[in-house]
Formats: sequence, C-alpha cells, structure tokens
Amino acid sequence: MTAPLAPARLRPRDVSRTGASGLRSRPARVALSALGIAIGIATMVAVIGISASGQERLLRQLDRLGTNLLRVKAAETISGGATTLPVDAAAMVGRIGPVTTVSATGDLSASVRRTDRIPREETGGITVEATTLELLHTLGGRVRTGTWLNEATARYPAVVLGAVSAERLGVDRIGMPVWVENRWFTVIGILDPLPLAPEIDRAALVGFAAGHTYLGFDGHPTTIYERSPDSAVDAVRDVLPRTVNPENPEQVAVSRPSDALAARAAAAGTFTTLLLGLGAVALLVGGVGVANTMVISVLERRGEIGLRRSLGATRAQIRTQFLAESLILSALGGMAGLVIGTTVTIAYATWQGWPPTVPAWAPGGAFAATLVVGMLAGLYPAVRAARLPPTVALTTE
Repeated sequence: MTAPLAPARLRPRDVSRTGASGLRSRPARVALSALGIAIGIATMVAVIGISASGQERLLRQLDRLGTNLLRVKAAETISGGATTLPVDAAAMVGRIGPVTTVSATGDLSASVRRTDRIPREETGGITVEATTLELLHTLGGRVRTGTWLNEATARYPAVVLGAVSAERLGVDRIGMPVWVENRWFTVIGILDPLPLAPEIDRAALVGFAAGHTYLGFDGHPTTIYERSPDSAVDAVRDVLPRTVNPENPEQVAVSRPSDALAARAAAAGTFTTLLLGLGAVALLVGGVGVANTMVISVLERRGEIGLRRSLGATRAQIRTQFLAESLILSALGGMAGLVIGTTVTIAYATWQGWPPTVPAWAPGGAFAATLVVGMLAGLYPAVRAARLPPTVALTTE
C-alpha cells in the first residue's frame, strides 16, 4: 500500500519570497497602501520625538538653572489688603544656615520710556525695580551686553535692562539714555533671558541706593530670591515665612520657580497623549487600506489560489502566503514611516534649537504596532483565500 504524500514544507525564505512576488505584481496599489501605514507611523514617531526633544530641553534648562531657587513675596492679608516685607528681610534670610546666596528687588512706582516725549502711561508693560548687587548671581543670569551693577554704578542713574524690556524700548547697545520717571538714566547693561525669573526680563533695574536717591525707594523689598543646597531646599522653605516676618508669617508667600518648568514638561507629556491618539487613528486608516488591498488581491488571484491548491498546497500554506504579503506590505510602510518621523523630529528640533531626541522605545514600539496592524489587516483575507475550494477558485466567471 502506498503511503500518503506529505505536503511540502515552506521555509521562511520561501514564504517571504512568495509574499514579495505577490506584491511586486501590483506596485501602485502596494505603494498607496504602504503610504497609509507610513503616515500613521511617521505621525506617532514625530509626535513622540518632538515632545521628547521639548522635554529634554526643559530638563537641561532645569539642570543648568538648578531647582534650588526659592522666591519670597509679600502675600495679601485675609481681607485682600496689600502687605510689605520688612526692610531687613533679605539680611534675615541670609542668616539661615544652609542659604548660600540671597538677593532682593523692590517695586518702584516709576515708569521707564525711550524718551521724555512719550506719555507716562505708555509703559509697554515694563516695570522699574531697585535691586541688590547679588541678584544676577542668585538667579544664575548672564549679561548679554555691557556690565552688571556694582558698588559705584548702583549709586548713580545707571540702569540694566531685562531682555524683554530692552526689546520693547528699542535699546540694543549700552550707553543709550532712557527716561526713568523724571530724569535720564544711562543703560549700562542688557541681560539674557531668565527662565526662572521672567519678571526680571520685563524690568529696568537700578541699584537700591539710586532708587532711594532718585526714585523715592523706601527700602522695603518686594521679592527675595535665595538659593541653598538641593538637600536643604525643603527645610529652608519651611522656615522662610517665620524668618522673613516673625510677627506675621502668614503674610509671606514662598514659591519655587523651577516648578513652573517642571509643570511645562508634564503638560507637554499630556499633550503628547492626545497627539498619539491622532497618530493611532492614522495608523488604523492605513491598516484598513492594507486590508482592502489584500481582499482585492484574493479576488484577483482566485485562479492562482486554485492552481496552488490543486498542486498540493495546504490551506495553512495559503494562509501563510497572504499573511506574509500583508506583513511585508505593513513592514515597508512602517520602515518608511520611521525614517520620515525621525527626519521630521530632527529637522523640527534643530530649527527650534532643541536637542533632537527620539526615545529608544519609540521606533521599536511603532514598528511592533505596524506588524500587529499588518497581521490583523491580513488575517481575514488570508483565511478567505485558504477557504476557497480548488474547483471554485479555478472556475472562470
């Protein structure tokens, strides 16, 4: 008795070659279907990469600026009235053991304008602040042009402009005069932006002594900035209100400016989730395109399927062939999407001056999603092809 013939086994190389040959016969349709997958993957990779690049920039800013800066301001009373900090508040803060540097600024009821011809009411949102000499060191700031206040210039009508105030006043070099309240002050410096103290960016800064002599400064600081080691920040924060105003510690508000940057990083992560949802929708649309291509392929290749079945191909081998086609099609779109998404991320981050960052898990996760979509998209067409009886498949309609 003759033993039954065993079906030939398809090696992985045979499966991939058979799947690729089916795709080569329909290049235009394959390209359009792969494009749908590529758009979805490119969207997901670009969203993750751009968000990660923005977060990396914020984290590097935090590392450079430090998270150990605390800001002290006078809080309102229970009835909503204004309060002031004691004149010696900054000196008292400096006596706290872990504090390494402290500085203070005081609001002045003065205006600064480019010339004395401009009405006093047109301030451009610029404030005038009296400051101690340690402010720039405490904030970790830098002078873009000119020099910072010193013991001599802090006594005379000399002013240092924040980055925003210099732009709004149209001042781009030192030595230019500006009209502060009722007299000319000479610009001796322009600061770089201060991410931890944006209020300084919009200020014109004079020395405490000059503020007292020319602008009626009463000596009460409005804001105190201090730095201490990271390990001592929480402890210092707890004692600051009672140190600054022992009689009314509830009238002292303490904040940590770096929390704003950390919150921005967290908000960027939340926004990424929304955009990833849009990328997933695009990927789903691409999967539908792949499924449509594979279904049409089954209908067009009924004769081929019937011939292969009549020559001994099993249902499992037919299923494997069409699943392989779907996976190869999705993989091509996925690889194109990875390249496009990474390129967009690098280009956008470079344009914004951010460090280009694509998390290591993003390409792998996106490619895995591509294969899952490809398998799901090709499953129904593959099963349908495998179920076609050879006689029906070979029938010419």
